[in-house]
Amino acid sequence: MAEMFDVYDERGNWTGTAERKEVHAKGLWHHTVHCWLVRRDEKVPDRAKVLFQQRSESKDTNPGCFDITAAGHLEAGESPEAVVRELEEELGVRVAFEELAEFGIIREQESGVVHGVPYIDAEVSHVYGLVTSLSMADFRLQEEEVSGIYEADVEELISLMEESVKEITAHGLELREGKLQDSVKKITRSSFVSRDYGTYISIFRFLRELVKL
Repeated sequence: MAEMFDVYDERGNWTGTAERKEVHAKGLWHHTVHCWLVRRDEKVPDRAKVLFQQRSESKDTNPGCFDITAAGHLEAGESPEAVVRELEEELGVRVAFEELAEFGIIREQESGVVHGVPYIDAEVSHVYGLVTSLSMADFRLQEEEVSGIYEADVEELISLMEESVKEITAHGLELREGKLQDSVKKITRSSFVSRDYGTYISIFRFLRELVKL
């Protein structure tokens, strides 16, 4: 069954619904939800470790890139509270919407070619943060969406996005033949989904403050 999204004009007025393929082919504005997970460093409790996913190679946009811990499109008629559905589907994390901290709304538009198919992705994204005490082994990844989950120190991530450093090390778990296995990867700024790097920095600073509450 085809995924149907509510679509909007550039001013944010609802104009109807369209299938996912049409939305990405024509660059129609649609809504998504993002949730970034952050953990307190066990050795330094007021220091944050940000968790992020590696997207599956089968994704129709940005395959294999590092990205938001959990994210997804709002299907037609859904509200931003559907972010809790994405958390459970992609990571196996069950939380109430009220447990999330709201960062705000961002608008992004990017284009590219994946598997020979051009796309234009025009998104209005509702962004949230969540402090979690889950260990890496507690996550249950949705294989068709997520190929791995990693974490890195928030200060290192900010430095990476600011280009103060060229590379950082991320530790996590990678799906191999249906099983989660330990993984260590060297990550550059371009390893992440291409978006305004100032947005990444603002979100990481937001997450840094969340662990201090």
